[in-house]
Amino acid sequence: MSRAAERRERLRATAAARGLDAVLVTTLLNVRYLTGFTGSNGALLLRSDGADVFGTDGRYTTQAGTQVPDVELLVDRATVAGLAREAVRGGAGRIGYESHEVTVDGLGQLERVLVDAAAGATVPELVSVRRAVEELRAVKDETEVEALRRACAVADRALAELAAEGALRPGRTELQVGRELDARMLALGAEAPSFETIVAAGANSAIPHHRPDGTELRGGDLLKLDFGATVDGYHSDMTRTLVLGHAADWQREVYALVAEAQAAGRAALAVGADVVAVDAASRDVIAAGGHAEHFTHGLGHGVGLEIHEAPGIGPLGAGSLAAGMAVTVEPGVYLPGHGGVRIEDTLVVTADAPELLTLTSKELLVL
Repeated sequence: MSRAAERRERLRATAAARGLDAVLVTTLLNVRYLTGFTGSNGALLLRSDGADVFGTDGRYTTQAGTQVPDVELLVDRATVAGLAREAVRGGAGRIGYESHEVTVDGLGQLERVLVDAAAGATVPELVSVRRAVEELRAVKDETEVEALRRACAVADRALAELAAEGALRPGRTELQVGRELDARMLALGAEAPSFETIVAAGANSAIPHHRPDGTELRGGDLLKLDFGATVDGYHSDMTRTLVLGHAADWQREVYALVAEAQAAGRAALAVGADVVAVDAASRDVIAAGGHAEHFTHGLGHGVGLEIHEAPGIGPLGAGSLAAGMAVTVEPGVYLPGHGGVRIEDTLVVTADAPELLTLTSKELLVL
């Protein structure tokens, strides 16, 4: 059985537990997770009896035959409607759908398709499965972890090469550094950057999600780099903060505090750990250092086919960690008008110590 087929069986068990005859999966990344399909139009009708149907349009007939060889293929430009009609023809009484992805208008259209397909007979009931597939995706298998390892390795190497070549120096702009970092990741095998690379120099480093602009790097600046690479659809995420030229005492003090908090957060990653408690392990260190109000976001998040996915690790999070979850730990201290420090790693929760995937040193680097 392929990994995609194993994943479909896990979703089938969830559907059975909820009394569903079928599930209509329309979120494209969830379709990829369950089938391996990487095109831009695809949906999956997962049936309780195992007679699943994958739907796409004529552009992807050949691709679907290669990537989804073990699922019946339906070629229909109106893909979701076609699969809904298949569900009715198969006698489904209760059909699960992804309510977080289907729009109000889309739900109305789906309901009309079911009415028409039933042709006067009993119309199937639509039942939200909420984020059932995303819950499955939160725990990674070894194939996924290996993709994450390779994505992190690309990012690690890209930063190391730029630093070694002197690309992180006064006089260059944030935009120049960001574009060169992106280009280097692509040259090293990334499909794309994981997200819009953050390069934030000087006072801009106090803005958690600053967008790079024409600001020039200057001696004495904190330089915050938040970036990642995508490999086989899986994203890495890493932040390193360094100093250009000479590091002032306050910069060293803030960096040391964030490094201590980040180490505490990493150490708290354990099977069964409550995500709020993991956040608190790091946040309490920053609060004790007098900067509680300067740590303005959650400690971390899941990472995989999306750069932000379950679980969320923060004061408002819910649930606990499980072996195989890939998460970030990224505390920060941001001093408006002066500068900020964030240190972030991607790790995998295991039965033992968490596996660190982003291997770039976290010692304060002064270039």
